[in-house]
This record gives sequence, C-alpha cells and structure tokens, in this order.
Amino acid sequence: MRKLIPGLLGLGVAAGFSVWAYPQLPAQVATHFDLQGEPNGWSSRLVASLLVPVLGLALAAVFTVLPRIDPRRANYALFGPTYWTIANAVLVLLAAIHIFSLGKALGWSVNMTRVAALGVGGLFVLLGNLMTRIRPNWFMGIRTPWTLSSDTVWRKTHRFGGVAFVIAGVCIATTALVASSWVLYGAIIVAAAAALSSVLYSYIAWKREQDAVPANESQG
Repeated sequence: MRKLIPGLLGLGVAAGFSVWAYPQLPAQVATHFDLQGEPNGWSSRLVASLLVPVLGLALAAVFTVLPRIDPRRANYALFGPTYWTIANAVLVLLAAIHIFSLGKALGWSVNMTRVAALGVGGLFVLLGNLMTRIRPNWFMGIRTPWTLSSDTVWRKTHRFGGVAFVIAGVCIATTALVASSWVLYGAIIVAAAAALSSVLYSYIAWKREQDAVPANESQG
C-alpha cells in the first residue's frame, strides 16, 4: 500500500482526530446534512468516530486489489500515477469531511454542505484534468459497453468527459460560496449531466466508428 501513503496519512490524521475528539463528543453526532447544511441524521459517537476511518481503510484495500484482478491490468503500467493520484485524493477527501463533521459536533462554525461541495467539486476538477490519462480498464474511468469495446472510443469519450467533469466540478465548488439550495440543486443536475452526457457521447462515438467500417471496406 505504499502508493497510498498520502491517503493513508490522511486517514491516520482522521483517526487520530477521532481519538482526541471522542471524549468531548455528544452521545449523538450529526452524520448527515441537508442542502442548507443542517443536520438531519445522527449516529452514536462511537459509530461517528469509527465509520469513515474504517471505511477508508476498506476502500484503500479495494484500490490496492483492483489493478491485480483487472483483466486489462497491463494497462495500469501506462496510467499508474494517475490511478494512485485519484485513489489518494478520494481517501484524503473522506478524511477531511470526517474531521469537519466531528469538528461541527464539537461546536465548530462550519457548513458541512459547503465543505462537501468544495471537496467534491475539487475532486471533479481533478478527475476531469486526469481523465485523458486513464487507459482502458474495468474499474476506473467512463466504463460503458462502447468504451470497453473500442480503445478509440475510450480515448474520445475521456477527452469529452474530461471537459464535462471540469465544468461540473467548477459549478459544484462555486456553490460553496452560495447559500441558496436552488443553486445546490443546479450543481447536482450539472454533475449528473456531465456523467450522462459522457455515457451518451460514448455511444455516439462508437456508432460513428461502426458506421465508418463498411465505408472503409468498400473503398478498399
């Protein structure tokens, strides 16, 4: 797991914060928040303290195993740094949200919806910028029947998806500065549109590729 050192360090800090904060936490800790940042779900302080660090470790194990069981594992040699950068970013984001969540229970003046919007938006921007570096595989990237059936379609789709995810990420992160729930709903719609449009584009690119085959054969 040495390639996950940044993410594991983040989880370690989160776990350490849990140990420090535990005696000061109330019996029930808010672990879910609405679009205005108000709590609408609670857990015991034990669950709230352990859930994310344990989940993060499990996710780190999954990230470590996936390249070994992927039928196209040879491609990980071509985009390994990108894979591990994304994996570490996800773990660090989880750790940060965990710390802010417990901090709010301790009385910090923090809007968790804005924290999540900033973090998720930043993650989308990172994904968008790195997306063109991801090579065909079964676990990371825009995996549709059409991208997995053609490396050319994979490349075209990830160029398109990279732009779409950056735009969505900027929109999501911008909502961290806005209190309106309507703006947050709009950001969610933009994020969904980025994902769905990338899937649709993968089909269009594949269909164009298929339509071009007979023409090329007839010219030959």
